[in-house]
Amino acid sequence: MIEVKNLTKRFGPKVAVDNLSFTVTKGEVLGFLGPNGAGKSTTMRMVTGFFPATSGDIQICGISMRDQAEEAKTKIGYLPESAPLYNDMTVSSFLGWVAEMRGIKGKAKKEAVSRVIDTCFLQSVAKQAIDTLSKGYRHRTCLAQSLIHDPEVLILDEPTDGLDPNQKHEVRRLIKELGKEKAVLFSTHILEEVEAACSRAVIVDRGRIVADGTPAELKEKGDGSLHELFRKVTTRDTAKVA
Repeated sequence: MIEVKNLTKRFGPKVAVDNLSFTVTKGEVLGFLGPNGAGKSTTMRMVTGFFPATSGDIQICGISMRDQAEEAKTKIGYLPESAPLYNDMTVSSFLGWVAEMRGIKGKAKKEAVSRVIDTCFLQSVAKQAIDTLSKGYRHRTCLAQSLIHDPEVLILDEPTDGLDPNQKHEVRRLIKELGKEKAVLFSTHILEEVEAACSRAVIVDRGRIVADGTPAELKEKGDGSLHELFRKVTTRDTAKVA
């Protein structure tokens, strides 16, 4: 449902993403891992259509992001790293507004809002103003907006960043559940997310894929440790430049 083909992004002389290719199928949760500056967020922004690719293409449910971007975007639910919220709105009114922006109105809007409130466990705060919410509930509200149109593809950029351990556990469990029916791609630099939520993961470094496999396969490549594999295949900030 997501097919990335020979994707490259240059910013002047800098190559941020270098001939990247991977797929995510329905029922799969793909973790997109890498150190800071590896090209994760740039790739996510190209997959969602926010950045144009320098070369290559992305197919979303068979629709080219290069040639039919608007149609491709209708298939995607996107949670950016710092998703905006309107603090003076209640959770339910914000989600209703997002639904209308997606062209969902009337009875369908009411049903969509109810569905995502249930999915993201927001029932107890549905009538609260967003500025009164804890960080965990604000994060769930952001996730709920990405699901309002019941997309086939879900793209999450650092979905557990800044959450406490209990909140991280809840979000990872929800991602795993959503991955049973959707194609899910999420970027992270937290290696524990792989075993907690992913059916597969890729590690990128300097814009290239340096490892790809199931959590068990990746651990085996790292002599039983994802951390060891990550250190082995990625460039550390402390590494000397030749």
